[in-house]
Amino acid sequence: MEKIVRPKEYDYFERQKLISALCEKYSIIKKITIGRSCGGKEITALKIGSASQYCLLTAAFHGSERITSTVLLMYLEELAEAITKDSYIAGLKVSRALHGRGVIIVPCVNPDGCDISLMGSKACGSLAPKIEKLCKNDFEHWNANLRGVDINHNFNAGWEELHDKEKAEGILGPSPSRFGGFSPESEPETLSLTELCRTTYIRHVLALHSQGEVIYWSYGKKQPLRSRKVAEIMATSSGYALDYPVPIATGGGFKDWFIEEFNRPGFTVELGLGENPLPAEDAKKIYYRVREMLTLYTIM
Repeated sequence: MEKIVRPKEYDYFERQKLISALCEKYSIIKKITIGRSCGGKEITALKIGSASQYCLLTAAFHGSERITSTVLLMYLEELAEAITKDSYIAGLKVSRALHGRGVIIVPCVNPDGCDISLMGSKACGSLAPKIEKLCKNDFEHWNANLRGVDINHNFNAGWEELHDKEKAEGILGPSPSRFGGFSPESEPETLSLTELCRTTYIRHVLALHSQGEVIYWSYGKKQPLRSRKVAEIMATSSGYALDYPVPIATGGGFKDWFIEEFNRPGFTVELGLGENPLPAEDAKKIYYRVREMLTLYTIM
């Protein structure tokens, strides 16, 4: 059977059509809006199951890492099909394993940034001259949101310390990447996730980035119960290595905030190898490398 999600580039409108097609085919997928981006684009969450607790999978925090959104939607499609048909993913009977549990998937946290990286000035509207100046006409490697804030530096976990590190590197204001804003949780994209986690019981979170084929699973000395064990299982199933981020990437991130706020496991996975943005056609091979890992994460 031909898949709906293909290894290709999707802009915001194409991605939303893709999501609608998945929801139409699989009635178990429920679409909700958890927020809107700086540019007014819908930040969509896709929920499977009605339960007292959920696992959360997120992607595309950075514009040049939009391939993570495609990989996550590939997983959503296979997960929905396996549940509907009571079949297997990577040898795992997911419908049985998910009994009494739910899954929430946010395929694109930063839709404005993804469109800027993909389409350049056409995606910037009236801010095109400002963004062109900030990125020196290198739109392709744009990671921030429409206001030049790096969403994965904007969460309230060690934000002050990270802000000092940004300033030490000469990042003093809006930038293509690594500017965490003038205050934590200043961005609507950030708030869409923090509010979701504050109003729904999430047992653990996963943030997909690219690239590096590594898994980050702790925040400083904080290692919530089960974190190491789950991370080891994820590493074994994918062949990815367990690692610790460089100082400028420590703190301010979604999994850091979730660990600090709730003392529950949070993971960041860097998908694939190469230079961002990774070729869109790599999505299929990346997905097949991590499909067992994503399934195990979902059912643990």
